[in-house]
Amino acid sequence: MEQLNNQNQRDTMNSSPKLVLYNFSHSSCSWRVRFALNLKGLDYEYKAVNLAKGEQFSKEFEQLNPLRCVPVLVDGDVVVSDSLAILLYLEEKYPQRALLPDDPRRKALNLQSNSLELVNGFNDPLLLTSINQKKRIEEKVGPEEGLLWAQSSIEKGFFALEQLVKDFATRFATGEALYMADVFLAPQIATVVMRFNIDMSNFPILSRVYESYKTVPEFRASSPEAQPDAGS
Repeated sequence: MEQLNNQNQRDTMNSSPKLVLYNFSHSSCSWRVRFALNLKGLDYEYKAVNLAKGEQFSKEFEQLNPLRCVPVLVDGDVVVSDSLAILLYLEEKYPQRALLPDDPRRKALNLQSNSLELVNGFNDPLLLTSINQKKRIEEKVGPEEGLLWAQSSIEKGFFALEQLVKDFATRFATGEALYMADVFLAPQIATVVMRFNIDMSNFPILSRVYESYKTVPEFRASSPEAQPDAGS
């Protein structure tokens, strides 16, 4: 009987629901969560929500996340939205391959890099909503001015980030290991370089660590081009 109970316990553990990630391939917020899941070696089901087609406004998705934004992580009966909240949830629930260092100073730096207006609050709204602002500027004064406005806004954030990590960055943003700051920075840099033609030679530290990100298999596997809905 004891052997049967042990087997039932193992079967229950093995049949536990897989993580489900509702996301969009070209969303930098989604990219960072995919990157974190890959670094932690966590298997997950990919659920595409095409922002370009407005699928985030469907009634089905609204029931899942009333804020109507991606990413959304479902872990059994737990639903978490917002990329930073998801990363902190993963860090608590699945501590393998820690995304935050033990050293208090470096840990604080990683959290600061994520929560500052520079990355999470400054550049993401630029990518997600201020593209419309860029379009309005283009309509009023022309496409060149719209691009210059976007580049200027992004570069202010990057200049500040250079100052923030200059005493810690080596191979990656806060040292030799990949941490949460890198999970945020890598997709962010890739996205703005692609969309806004940012000259990274103006940011030698960020440029150097970005070249290191390109060599990381988990980063490449989480890129938009590698996702099932990449061509959507």
